[in-house]
Amino acid sequence: MFAKPLPGYKLVAFATAIACVVVVLGAFTRLVDAGLGCPDWPGCYGQILWPSSAEEIAAADAKFPDAPVEEGKAWPEMVHRYFASSLGLLIIAVCVVAWRARAEAKLNPDVQAPRQPIILPFFLLGLVILQGMFGMWTVTLKLWPQVVTGHLLGGMATLSCMWLLTQRLAGYSWRFSPKSYDSVVGLRRVAFAALLLVVGQIFLGGWTSSNYAALACLDLPTCQGQWLPTADFEQGFNFAQHVGPNYLGGLLDNEARTAIHFSHRVGALLVTLAIFFLAWRLFSVGESKTTRMAIILLGVLALQVALGISNIVWALPLPVAVAHNAVGGLLLLCLVSLNHRVFTVQK
Repeated sequence: MFAKPLPGYKLVAFATAIACVVVVLGAFTRLVDAGLGCPDWPGCYGQILWPSSAEEIAAADAKFPDAPVEEGKAWPEMVHRYFASSLGLLIIAVCVVAWRARAEAKLNPDVQAPRQPIILPFFLLGLVILQGMFGMWTVTLKLWPQVVTGHLLGGMATLSCMWLLTQRLAGYSWRFSPKSYDSVVGLRRVAFAALLLVVGQIFLGGWTSSNYAALACLDLPTCQGQWLPTADFEQGFNFAQHVGPNYLGGLLDNEARTAIHFSHRVGALLVTLAIFFLAWRLFSVGESKTTRMAIILLGVLALQVALGISNIVWALPLPVAVAHNAVGGLLLLCLVSLNHRVFTVQK
């Protein structure tokens, strides 16, 4: 870390923590089928808070006769919206701090602010605005899988960029001898490839969830008693699904859901192999920092695989399913950290 973190470090660290909460709340909301807990947006049955009293519920039911109030689904949706809105306000504040720090640097060259990231905060601002739109479309397009999956990916992208910004403001970096430096530089392609594979696996996880395919295979290591189950990949990955119907509960047949679930399993295997190879390369560097990073990666991977298996064995229990989403995000952040280290390593 630099002797003194750059302006906005604590604010960004706090915003990153809120982003973690938003991602977990989003997973919880999706898994309890509360994505349409409020049939309108940005309010809930025309209210700032969800209907809770008998009078409010009666009025809401009269106003939205096709979507009777289910308080157990309304409150998760609104709590998720509150935290997401708070994150948006925090990112606006981050942009203001970054802009002012850059302006101050122009007036005072001795200030550290020339290193102050400016593009990333404003990219985050655009990303969180897009996320707000995805949140609206999730409701107005009635859980269209493309939007739900895009919303998940956008949330993970926001979290990743917040974490990367935290790393940059704190000044975290690796410094090694020339020999170790060359070894770490040689990890760049492998680390980036592993990151892309995890992003792809998160997409598959989101597509599995948004199409309600998590329970398409209830046995291990086979799927429906077969190593290669009957699956309809054309329909399972038909991204031209038309807008209009309510996708709550999913509309695909079992063979299409099997294709999605099976693809997610194959993706998990590829990610596991890639991270094992990456960890071996990190161990080979022979430095304590790279060894520690390898151990962390393997530990998070092992936890994620265990949670994935538990979801199948115990038929998707809510705490395990939420944890699976959370640890998937944690694995992504570990790889963001590693990529930041290997691309900024110094001699």
